[in-house]
Amino acid sequence: MGLGLSATLTGCSDVAADDEPSARELLDRANKAMSRLGSLTVDTTTAGATGAPAAVTSHVTTDLKSRCRSRVDWPGGLSLEQIRIGDTDYVRPNRKYLQKWSGGKVADSAGKSWMRTPASEAQAGDGLIPCTRKFAGFGKATKGGATRIDGTPARTLVVTTKSDEGGTYTFHVATEGKPYILRVVYKNSKERTTTSYSAFDAPLKVRAPDRADVVNAASGGN
Repeated sequence: MGLGLSATLTGCSDVAADDEPSARELLDRANKAMSRLGSLTVDTTTAGATGAPAAVTSHVTTDLKSRCRSRVDWPGGLSLEQIRIGDTDYVRPNRKYLQKWSGGKVADSAGKSWMRTPASEAQAGDGLIPCTRKFAGFGKATKGGATRIDGTPARTLVVTTKSDEGGTYTFHVATEGKPYILRVVYKNSKERTTTSYSAFDAPLKVRAPDRADVVNAASGGN
């Protein structure tokens, strides 16, 4: 009886282990859940791998389509705010940002007005952030351990790619409720970037600035 019961329990355990989703399946489910969201908040911090102060931080609230608001901060007190609504960007760099890139003095009113410009003129490296965000599988995924992100139980999934030797992505996927991605940590020998996701499907409050606070970037007037 005892041996028979032991064999039965062992068999059940093997079946349960075989039925558990693979790391790739878990990540695919998480990406699908994220892609279905109607709104999302994304906070990103990039710092040196050795724990140096943050180089860049950003905060983005988006509908993942064409409506979003963001702020990017750099060392030295530089910041750039952006509101994107459809085909239009409203951009507001602060005084320190303007002083750095103008190479000298700026007007007393600098950093107070929003500059209106076509979203199509945004270029990589200018600090402006798209509203869209791609959630898709890549690389080789392996399972990690259990953890908690801000109190929410999560499973870690580690992703590596052949094209980025030494770099790893650690995904933290919620194990209660919908399998949202709560955090992604990318680390290589030079830097560490932490991206946190929150406010899933929360009401989106992104509106254009008051007209009195807006100037056209090309003409410098309203």
